[in-house]
Amino acid sequence: MRHGSFAAPKQAQFFRWGLGALSVLALAACSGRGDRANAPVRVHDGIALPAEASIISVPIEADLTSLAKGLDHAVPTTLWTIDKRVARCIPPQRVKIFGARVKVLPAIPCALSGVVTRGPITLRGSGTDIVAEIPVNAHVTARDAGAKLKGETADGAATVAAHITLDFAKDWSPTGKVRLQYGWTTPPGIDVLGQRITFADKADEKLRPLLGKLQRELPAQLRKLNLRAQAERAWRSAFTSISLNDDHPPVWMRITPQQVFYGGYRIEEGELHLDAAVDGNTETFIGQRPPNPQAPALPDLVKGTPGNEVRLSIPVAADYDQLEPVLQRALSKRSARPFLLPGIGPVMAQFGQVTAYGTTERRIAVGIDVVATPTSSPSSRIQGHIWLTARPINQPGSAQVTFTDLQIQGHADRLGGDLLIALGNSPGITSLIATSLEQNLTKDLTGLIAKVRAAIAERRQGDFLIRARIDRVQTGILQAAGNGVYLPVRAIGRVQIVYRPTRT
Repeated sequence: MRHGSFAAPKQAQFFRWGLGALSVLALAACSGRGDRANAPVRVHDGIALPAEASIISVPIEADLTSLAKGLDHAVPTTLWTIDKRVARCIPPQRVKIFGARVKVLPAIPCALSGVVTRGPITLRGSGTDIVAEIPVNAHVTARDAGAKLKGETADGAATVAAHITLDFAKDWSPTGKVRLQYGWTTPPGIDVLGQRITFADKADEKLRPLLGKLQRELPAQLRKLNLRAQAERAWRSAFTSISLNDDHPPVWMRITPQQVFYGGYRIEEGELHLDAAVDGNTETFIGQRPPNPQAPALPDLVKGTPGNEVRLSIPVAADYDQLEPVLQRALSKRSARPFLLPGIGPVMAQFGQVTAYGTTERRIAVGIDVVATPTSSPSSRIQGHIWLTARPINQPGSAQVTFTDLQIQGHADRLGGDLLIALGNSPGITSLIATSLEQNLTKDLTGLIAKVRAAIAERRQGDFLIRARIDRVQTGILQAAGNGVYLPVRAIGRVQIVYRPTRT
């Protein structure tokens, strides 16, 4: 059995599927085969496979480490300093004398000094939430003129979480929005004479401008991820031919994208994954690797989720020279018994060479050398040639090939051709030929799909990792061509092309 595709019908090549692999066949030369008088017209056309509409996943990946480094470089490590006087660091002290409270110490003012710094900015995230974590530390010292506060110090700590959401313009330029969440894990404050003095409210005022700083810096840092450059690389990589089978013979799927879709992003293990896909045409070729299509400039981004479905046309075919020996054996076995012909009686028939090929109107032609001898008149022996044409058919979704609409014609080496016509039209011949020509391509179809599945499961082509799978198979309507009977098969599955450069 053969599985093939023809880039141009005038240059059709013919292939056979045998022993679980594709193999090349050449039809036997016409000389001496089927060139007898009254032979049906031999055609040499092939089946041109249609280009199929497909959608291929081309995810774009970016390491967020550079974004974290960029934000870390853009935001100063010293967020602000503290240098101010507080009128009542220590409230007035009173004692109770004869039932009355008497102030013995006035309120003590103090001077606060200190610094608020941040630690390294780190990124984490999941789903669509990118979180820049900023550790903040405050160190405050309090002193008063009377030296009652001898450099009392306080430390505070907060974790600021900057939640970043991304979007993309149609020219692939990234944009982002930031919202802050934070809370003091240890509010900065001082315990003096049983009093707790906190400064978190003052620190909060200084944290708010950090949001504006991050919002201003984010677009520039996002541009450094070079997402457009990676999108262009993924776009160009999709204009390729993927090997479906290495040899006997090579089978290729050529992809010609037309548009790019963006369906959102997600964060996984510190990497940004853009869900991108291209839609375009897929074609199947057999033989030499077809040239890659010319890739135009990266088109505008289209937002949407078109899915991921690849369609391949991979016909399964029966070569005519595979049918010839099957029919030859059946006729030879049948020749042991006479054929009963109306008005003639029993006729013994010996069958010689069988020739099969494609003829007009998508029919198959079968020629049989015959020597017919009526048992009542052995001297009336007739030698000639019978020609049969038939139309191969199948039921939708079935790989079982049957033949219908049989038509017989004959030619003899002398008068008596009517005997051959009668012999050819006898039920013993027509039913035998129709039954012998029947083929079941299910086994061949199963073997083909299994081999293609194994070939495309995962393979590397340069810096690109290609993963593909076949989810379901649909069979079409049989067609007879010049070089074989074709069962169109549509394989539907998924293909993903990921830029994954090899590391040295």
